Amino acid sequence: MHLLDWIVLLLTIGGIVLYGSWKGREAKHSLKGFLLADRELPWYHILLSVMATQASAITFLSVPGQAYTDGMRFVQFYLGLPIAMIVLSVTFIPQYYQLKIFTAYQFLEERFDSKTRILTSFLFLIPRALSTGVTIAAPSIILSTLLGWDLTWTNCVTAAVVTFYCIFGGSKTISYTQLLQMGVVLAGMVIAAIYIIQALPQEIGMKESLQLAGKMGKINLIDWKFDINNRYTIWSGIIGGFFLQLSYFGTDQSQVGRYLTGHTANESKKGLMLNGFLKIPMQFFILLVGILVFVFYQFNQAPLFFNKTTELSWSTAKGHEAIDQENKQIFNQKKQTEKALIQAISKEETAKIPVLKSQIMDLHEQQAKVKEKAVELLKSQNLKAESQDTNYIFLRFIVDHLPIGLVGFLIAMILLASMGSMASAFGSLTSTVMVDIYQRFINQHASNEHYWWSSKLVTLAWGIFCLVVAQFAVNMGSLIEVVNILGSWFYGTILGVFLCAFYLPKTRGSHVFWAAIIAEAFVIYAWKIDLMAFLWLNVLGCVLVVSLAFIFQGIGQLTKAKP
Repeated sequence: MHLLDWIVLLLTIGGIVLYGSWKGREAKHSLKGFLLADRELPWYHILLSVMATQASAITFLSVPGQAYTDGMRFVQFYLGLPIAMIVLSVTFIPQYYQLKIFTAYQFLEERFDSKTRILTSFLFLIPRALSTGVTIAAPSIILSTLLGWDLTWTNCVTAAVVTFYCIFGGSKTISYTQLLQMGVVLAGMVIAAIYIIQALPQEIGMKESLQLAGKMGKINLIDWKFDINNRYTIWSGIIGGFFLQLSYFGTDQSQVGRYLTGHTANESKKGLMLNGFLKIPMQFFILLVGILVFVFYQFNQAPLFFNKTTELSWSTAKGHEAIDQENKQIFNQKKQTEKALIQAISKEETAKIPVLKSQIMDLHEQQAKVKEKAVELLKSQNLKAESQDTNYIFLRFIVDHLPIGLVGFLIAMILLASMGSMASAFGSLTSTVMVDIYQRFINQHASNEHYWWSSKLVTLAWGIFCLVVAQFAVNMGSLIEVVNILGSWFYGTILGVFLCAFYLPKTRGSHVFWAAIIAEAFVIYAWKIDLMAFLWLNVLGCVLVVSLAFIFQGIGQLTKAKP
């Protein structure tokens, strides 16, 4: 990176962290001040804080790469979100505000018993701590690979900065930093999209880019087929996505803790509802940036491997020159064919279009086969061969093609996205431990000052733990999918517990407790044997908990009825 990029990077991140820390000093020295920002934030803070929590660096690194390799169908994942926000606003939020709770799991003890509260707290803590480690590792792995940054130090610095400002100002600092973080992140994506369009050949604009991507099967927005083994269809998005998003926003403390900072229930509802209807366009736009990167590389030779470590291994492989030459010839032929397709579309030469499209798809398949040959050659010589490089595509484009200064700004954008998600996670982990475990079972009568200092120490402990997880994280394919799969193991079960609390008034704590344990065991087993696509695990877990709790309730009533 150029010196100017470093200056832009440090000023952007440093300015936002200092501003958030300065604002966070206003919070009172109490558990309410540290965990809930004294419940005085307006709706727009809720909106941007909730969006920043969900939109981690994984979103901005992995989603454009997901679009590059798999098209736009990932947007279907979010189709259930608006419905989930409506349900939350009608049912969950009024209850949470009426009880004046700090965490979602307090509500479960009010409704059931302490063991159900503790079980659900642990079902939250496990995936949240692990996924936070992945959130730390994701940008570090990619930055270390593309820029040569030391992986361990990148992890340590990122985690240390976030832990510091979370300790310093708690929830208020988190909210104010996220307010600016989302502004920088969205600005960065818009700038990247504008630059890509300008960097395309003169005859290729936005319209032509979309036409070309569409002909190559990348604008595959909606899949109407009902297939329980297909990850991304309109049905898995609306049904499975609804259950996942309802559980995530309604029962995951990283989100609940964000909207409980609202001044009133109406402020929280307004922020959540706007999030539900703005998230899909935002995700569509991020995927669109990935599509534009794909189009860019139709007219500019893409690296055979986007991962620079694998590319370095490739440059030392014996016999790589012949494969490189073959790849270059296919690219040049494909480039000319694509230009001919664009001309045929503009001139409405309908007879030529299907022929040219067929030729392009054939050449596209030839490129894929060339890459397979390259991977096989690397493996045959015992060299590093990471063929799955989805997570490297967008950042590699930034590093290779964007001008000095803008590179630093966009890397700052990626790091800030990671920091915003990490900060909410640290806050939620701390609040769950402090409120649901420490204050409830260990020390119930301490002073506000004691709880305030204890919260800082717990935040530090979680920062260290998540850093350790990050150090052991390895590349696991598309990181956006890794996080969502991890959540799908647990979120359905947690949601089932909450639905029992809201909609099965006769169900008792013991019924739900054992239903949750059995359901969770079955969900993990279903994933292990690959019974269904991961989004459906959310439906499975939820339905199992509700069904089993209802059965146990019936058995209990029959037992009592016997003389």
